[in-house]
Amino acid sequence: MIDPTTENLISIGRASRTPPLDQHVSTTWRWALHGLRGHKLETIMVGGRRKTSVEAISRFLVRINGDTAPPAAASRAHEAAEREADALGI
Repeated sequence: MIDPTTENLISIGRASRTPPLDQHVSTTWRWALHGLRGHKLETIMVGGRRKTSVEAISRFLVRINGDTAPPAAASRAHEAAEREADALGI
């Protein structure tokens, strides 16, 4: 979550032009609104305008380049296995 008192807020447009992103602004908007690999770029509304932060971009890049969100089927299978183990007292 973005902390506006401690993080460096920037517009989505400026974030798109800031290294290491340096990409089309629509890509950054898509990451903020819809996400990538199960992770969304954190944003905050300030005065009716959507902003992100340099720190949020760093967190986003770490998340998308690390482990991806587990597929829903694998997650459900894991939860079912945990319930079965609990029922058996394991």
